[in-house]
Amino acid sequence: MTLPALGWQGLVVLVVFGVSLLIATYSTYAERVIAAFLQDRVGPDRAGPFGLLQPLADAVKLFTKEEFFPAGANRALFVFGPCLAMTTALMSSAVIPFGNVLQFGETVVHLQGIEINVGMLYVFGMVSLGVYGIMIGGWASNNKFSLLGAIRAASQNISYEIAMGLALIAVLMISQTLSLREITIQQASAAPFVWQDIFNWNVMKQPLGFIIFIVCAFAETNRTPFDLPECETELIGGYHTEYSSMKMGLYLFAEYINVFVASAVMSVLYFGGFNFPFQYDLRSWLVSSQGLELVTAQNIITILGLVGLFAKIFGFIFFFMWVRWTLPRFRYDQLMRLGWTILIPLAIFNIMLTGGLITFGVIK
Repeated sequence: MTLPALGWQGLVVLVVFGVSLLIATYSTYAERVIAAFLQDRVGPDRAGPFGLLQPLADAVKLFTKEEFFPAGANRALFVFGPCLAMTTALMSSAVIPFGNVLQFGETVVHLQGIEINVGMLYVFGMVSLGVYGIMIGGWASNNKFSLLGAIRAASQNISYEIAMGLALIAVLMISQTLSLREITIQQASAAPFVWQDIFNWNVMKQPLGFIIFIVCAFAETNRTPFDLPECETELIGGYHTEYSSMKMGLYLFAEYINVFVASAVMSVLYFGGFNFPFQYDLRSWLVSSQGLELVTAQNIITILGLVGLFAKIFGFIFFFMWVRWTLPRFRYDQLMRLGWTILIPLAIFNIMLTGGLITFGVIK
């Protein structure tokens, strides 16, 4: 890879991190707007037109609030906890393929921060490390409610990561790769009908696996109805009870970045990623009827695929928020029972079913 190409790829990494932060920032605004719509009330409307500057007002508030350290807290770990949660959340987005390739002369730019052949394992590793930020913050606060929230988060994440990993195995059995880019490319189709294009997406081959995965994604991101680690009615605020200022903001932003990453991963694994129906027909039409060069036509398809992927991601983010303001949370025993006695057996059954279907040639 030439130096200019390396420079372009470094720019892509910075853009991915910037977009992740921007989406997390405005997810707080979207959460309030959706909540207001579902509850038939007025949402944020004071800071800027339609309240669009509300996230900036919140950021200023968090940056200017008093720095508070509880008595008896471990100061170093108290600061390190939210920093670790935010860092691992941002690093998780580095391997997601947001688009195919853009070509400018001899330079080829992959719309993906880092392409590694074990991308899915990388995402799982970062997600697993993220829970340490919650555990460290809860323990270092020297508060029993914070410690209980951290213990809940650790046990919840361990329980649901098993079912999520088992659901992913069925996808890997079909795709035979851990590369998120390869999994996306395999879901492309040149079929003449829309339904045949969509049928090539993994959600059509793995409907049960997708349901298991999305339920586990709610638990991994600590979103309602799985928000037991920060259950206000029982634990005041859970693992971040003692936090204020931007340390509190890092935990909140990390949650929204995790929602964004989970939505992107589900879009890539199950909904074709940056693929969309008729993409090859459109490229051929641009070349034959509009007289565009093949490279230019492919760049247009790549940009449209990028837009399509973000439309899928925003759809999942809306679903996360819709569920939060619609469903009540589980009791803790119900949460653990669902993970261990329902989702894990279903995920194992899905693996066996997928193996049988592959053996008899029903799915490929």
